[in-house]
Amino acid sequence: MSHPTEPHQELAGFLYSLLRHFVEAGELGRVFIAPFQMKLALRPSGREPDILFIARARLDLLTNNYLDGGADMVIEIISPDSRSRDRKEKYHEYEQAGVREYWIFDPNRKQAECYRLNQEGAYDLVPVDDDGIFRSTVLDGLWLKIDWLWQAPLPPLISVLKEWGLV
Repeated sequence: MSHPTEPHQELAGFLYSLLRHFVEAGELGRVFIAPFQMKLALRPSGREPDILFIARARLDLLTNNYLDGGADMVIEIISPDSRSRDRKEKYHEYEQAGVREYWIFDPNRKQAECYRLNQEGAYDLVPVDDDGIFRSTVLDGLWLKIDWLWQAPLPPLISVLKEWGLV
């Protein structure tokens, strides 16, 4: 596996900062950035998603070194060598582990895919609305303008937090 690129790190840091502020403001749980391991039944050796969220009600699964089971939400930022792994292997593993939302962002192709676990335990692709916004159901009230992700430079954190009404 290659090392993450500067754009990958910038996007991961941006998303982590946004989610962490949102989650802390509502005391909703915890947010982690890689490297932090998530141990799964299909992959006991674990996965290290770029970003993961654990809801407050499930914090008992959290140990000092890893999450024992699937997170409530996982974000993966695709790099050229991870495209197949993120879209196939991890998709299947996260779905089977009950990860309720799986967000995949591909900065090279400027593509965003957001999947939500349905009642049958399978992922459905969640469309972005007509305004280019994705709305989470795992984090009630969280929304994300997909265009933010492809801006250079990325929007200032404070401007997004203001749009969200957190500051």
